[in-house]
Amino acid sequence: MRLPLTLALALCLAGTALQPLAARERAWTIPASTGVIGVDDAQLDPAFWVKQLADPDRVVLDADAIAAQNARLHQLDKSIHDLAALQGALDRTQVSGWIEALSRRPTKPLFDEHGKPVAKATIDGVVDSINLAAVPERQDTRYGLVVHRAELRTFPTSLRAFSSDDDHDIDRFQESALFPGDPVVVAHESRDGQWWFVVSPRYAAWVEKRHVAIGSQEQVLGYGRKTPYRVVTGARATTVFTPEEPGVSELQLDMGVRVPVLADWPLGKPVNGQHGYTSHVIELPVRNDDGSLRFAPALLPRREPSQDHYLPLSQRNLIEQGFRFLGERYGWGHSYNGRDCSGFVSEIYRSMGVELPRNTSDQAVSPALNRIALGEQDGRERRLQIAHELQVGDLVYIPGHVMMVIGQLDGEPYVIHDTTGLSFAGADGKTVRAKTNGVTVSPLTPLLFNGKQTYVDRMTNIQRIRP
Repeated sequence: MRLPLTLALALCLAGTALQPLAARERAWTIPASTGVIGVDDAQLDPAFWVKQLADPDRVVLDADAIAAQNARLHQLDKSIHDLAALQGALDRTQVSGWIEALSRRPTKPLFDEHGKPVAKATIDGVVDSINLAAVPERQDTRYGLVVHRAELRTFPTSLRAFSSDDDHDIDRFQESALFPGDPVVVAHESRDGQWWFVVSPRYAAWVEKRHVAIGSQEQVLGYGRKTPYRVVTGARATTVFTPEEPGVSELQLDMGVRVPVLADWPLGKPVNGQHGYTSHVIELPVRNDDGSLRFAPALLPRREPSQDHYLPLSQRNLIEQGFRFLGERYGWGHSYNGRDCSGFVSEIYRSMGVELPRNTSDQAVSPALNRIALGEQDGRERRLQIAHELQVGDLVYIPGHVMMVIGQLDGEPYVIHDTTGLSFAGADGKTVRAKTNGVTVSPLTPLLFNGKQTYVDRMTNIQRIRP
């Protein structure tokens, strides 16, 4: 439906925010039930979007194609670390380079979680805790497995630091998270001995050493290859409580985490004091008191969402997996026990066995994927054409953000994304800001990037996970 010409012209002149072309061509409404442009209650159900598809269960990439793509990622993408290639010893130049690339002294004022300025002396202490001078000329490579969901930090500190006194969400010292069973190489220790700088396949940063158990290369890298296994297919799953083995008690396993199954566990033999027939007997890494690695059996209840294989990569599964996070609070760098925009799409695809780089800056340009690059030479009409041709599962990148397409509704692309908020034009032409601060459904074309540009204007790349 088109707006009458006189009304369209009036809206163009009335608002201070630029009206996107698609918004002038479509009579957008802001439903009272949601307060978000173009989204009503029905669209918050994944079944609504699956119903729009002609063949939702068609496999986009089979297991062999996914394995080949993952291999290309490890071969071509410089943001991915090959831990097996780090065997032997690490030299000072390599380790110092990793640390200095991340742990740069802040140049702008920072505020703590109470809105108070972070003192220069505090920053001095944080920077000093890196203890860069203590990196040896050469050290044996140490391998470890993460035993508990753990934050990856810019510096070896739990201090939360924000860019303004009223921000409580974007902790500038928060980088990412690691999950139980993730392998790492330990490269350096903080001055206080409580933190390690680790290199994981997708990221290098600081982690509390209590979350990592040191083992042999074979133990660490072999854990993720063990079979049979189960993959967590819900937003998260939790092992049962057990006082006998605290290290595996009520352990959170996030979407896509793969854990080995102890298929030969004797029937009737208790697992940490409990019969295992109502659960899957899995094997998890545990950190001994001396920091060494051992493995322990644990129970993953059958009620918890998991499967004995990765989900098929289909449009139905992409939609349904994305909606499992709907409403979860936004978590910059996986803070707040949640995830951010790039972590969100990574974990959707991880449940299907697909590996992606960690950050949007790397995801958007990865040479291992099917990339459509957009630049200044691509005008508005070209960008709109691409937007209206987007397919379910396509990843749409704008500076600092990524969204996953869930379908087209009356020719309008809709996305699901983990975002702090949405801006769009109201009926009076003025900008409306919806502080969604979580996993959100929205149309793409009416979203405003700033007072002069829309999301469509600022699209930098489309990544397609398909042949």
